[in-house]
Amino acid sequence: MTKADIVSEIAKQTGAEKVQVQAIVEAFMESIKGSLAENENVYLRGFGSFIIKQRAQKVARNISKNTTITIPAHNIPAFKPAKSFTAKIK
Repeated sequence: MTKADIVSEIAKQTGAEKVQVQAIVEAFMESIKGSLAENENVYLRGFGSFIIKQRAQKVARNISKNTTITIPAHNIPAFKPAKSFTAKIK
């Protein structure tokens, strides 16, 4: 399912115009991205959580040059589904 499919489905269910629904979906996604950029987790009850995971510094190998490189510690976004959401999928 793509973002366009989601917009069409919401517009069909609510009777709202697709342009308005698309603006709302875009604003929703931007607010999630903004919160994660500020290291704030987003919790949606019954759906899941968008969280920031911290990756530790590690040593890796560049096999083409046969050298070792250090990958610095960094944050990555992650999604953790709610228990009720996971149960519905199973």
